[in-house]
Amino acid sequence: MNVSLLAGWFPATLDVIAVGVLLVAVGWRNRRWRSRSVPLIVGGAVLGTLIAAYPGTRLLGITDPLPFRVWLWFGAALGALILLAAGWRSARWWRRGTAVLAAALATLVCVNQINQFVGYYPTIDSAVNDWTDSALPGQVSMSGLAHDTGTAKLPPAGRLVAVNIPPAYSGFRHRQELVYLPPIWFQGHHRPALPVVELIGGERGGPGDWVRLGNAVQVSDAYARRHHGYAPILVFTDPIANFDNDTECVNGPRGNSADHLDQDIPRFVENTFGASRDPRQWAVAGFSMGGTCALDLVVEHPSTFTHFVDISGDLAPNSGNPAQTLHDLYGGNVAAEKANEPLLVMRAHGPYHGVSGLFLTSTAEISHQHEAEELSKAAAKVGIWSRVEISPGRHVWQFAGPAFASAYPWLVDQLTPADHPARSSRPA
Repeated sequence: MNVSLLAGWFPATLDVIAVGVLLVAVGWRNRRWRSRSVPLIVGGAVLGTLIAAYPGTRLLGITDPLPFRVWLWFGAALGALILLAAGWRSARWWRRGTAVLAAALATLVCVNQINQFVGYYPTIDSAVNDWTDSALPGQVSMSGLAHDTGTAKLPPAGRLVAVNIPPAYSGFRHRQELVYLPPIWFQGHHRPALPVVELIGGERGGPGDWVRLGNAVQVSDAYARRHHGYAPILVFTDPIANFDNDTECVNGPRGNSADHLDQDIPRFVENTFGASRDPRQWAVAGFSMGGTCALDLVVEHPSTFTHFVDISGDLAPNSGNPAQTLHDLYGGNVAAEKANEPLLVMRAHGPYHGVSGLFLTSTAEISHQHEAEELSKAAAKVGIWSRVEISPGRHVWQFAGPAFASAYPWLVDQLTPADHPARSSRPA
């Protein structure tokens, strides 16, 4: 089950089998079939693919261009279905079955091509665990957590707790979220008020993405082992409520996501886990949409969050072109849109105090690099310290995870008082 879906023998073998089955389904048959039916089938598949690739993606709200191989296999799957219909009467039962199998295999390859593009499921095991809602490694319930508290000896690793945070302030009907508690949280009944990092994923996904794909728990456990169990509390948030509800972490027609992140979560984590109430010890980190959210939340709510890690975020919240964004995210309210654009927010706010952040982007993301530079320069004008870092990679979780790991020690330093023994450097 730990077979890679992103590279190696399995995707290559799947491609070869799908091509072979499709060729068998087409068959040689007779001259009329080869000269008339096959060209019509190919033409129908090409036309259907072009329709899906252009107006179709816009209707579905897909803004990032997909690779050619995705559409190639989409066309193959569509062609197999047209083949099944066109040759139904003349084909034998096994030929019909082969056409159905060819359509299924081509669809599977097409879906995995998208998966390879975004890096969402690295292995078969990760896909199955997500589809079956299996508990994440080390995950416990709130009731199970009680057995581990107040120990005299530090546990070797932190715990991942499934939580249902009441949307008392926001009314945002989100999914179950997760909280990581570092080893030091479990030692004694007079635990310190720990700092907190809210982690936000992409526009499509779930709260567990930073655990499964971003390796945030492993990163934090590794840090804790080097610092006598000390690390921040991590909150794996749900700012979208379902897989395809792109809120961009703003309040609007798609739900009061910002209020959930800024109000519901801090109140719950402070009251339930005794976290610090000092905004200087609260941060937001995110990838893709989550990167946009990280900066936006900090500059809009500096009384709650003071530090950010923006990994491959955009210049401002968006759900497509400007007209789509205004309609989808703000219900046509121009004032609400302007109130969530970081460049305008920073300019209107004026000088910030003690706010800092990192903009991390990959070598393949040229537009994100330019946007990060623009945001960093604007932040400097209002007293926000920031740095832009560009590393090899592209816009996938396999870049975001290592980027977060490299930023983690810096982030913990910003969240930790200067006289704390865990500090490894002075504040930025």
